[in-house]
Amino acid sequence: MNKLIAVAAVALAAIAAFLLFGRGGTPSETSPEAGFARDMATHHAQAVEMSFTIRDKGPAPEVRNLAFDIINTQANQRGMFLGWLQQWDLSQTTDLRPMAWMSGHGHGGQPVKAGVMPGMASREELDKLKGLQGKEAEVQFLQLMIRHHEGGVQMARGLLPLSQRDEVTDMAQKIIDGQNGEIKLMTEMLRHRGAQPLPSIL
Repeated sequence: MNKLIAVAAVALAAIAAFLLFGRGGTPSETSPEAGFARDMATHHAQAVEMSFTIRDKGPAPEVRNLAFDIINTQANQRGMFLGWLQQWDLSQTTDLRPMAWMSGHGHGGQPVKAGVMPGMASREELDKLKGLQGKEAEVQFLQLMIRHHEGGVQMARGLLPLSQRDEVTDMAQKIIDGQNGEIKLMTEMLRHRGAQPLPSIL
């Protein structure tokens, strides 16, 4: 009986480990999960930066509310990404090139290349946004954020077939659903301002 109890305890421990770490154990330094967490944390940080920029310009209420939602949602998600890395005992920064984990796994649109994070605004575009006011600033923000969201969707879609960890794939699907919804909203906001999105990267 004691032997059966011991075997059962080992089996339960194995099941618990499976549920906690997934089939492949804790993600490695070069795993898709680690790469996704690091790159998406960086990607979200820029979205938060752009949202603070437009919020501080006193935009129309609908743009201000959108910026507030992006700040809260993406700052919280960024905290989760960094928390995963800490939980997995992995560094939050690496010498690996951005997007190396997804190189060759693009899903539609432009292929993803190592070193190029899709949808990111350039420093020149960020500086331009900071210098604009009123409707022009709103249009610039919406155009940049639509493209930025498209990049986030592309990254999240790329992660799904590469991971079997529920917490990571669930977050990726939330990003896809949430940012696709905001893309539609921002496209409508642009239409009301007589403007169009930048060429899609999806």
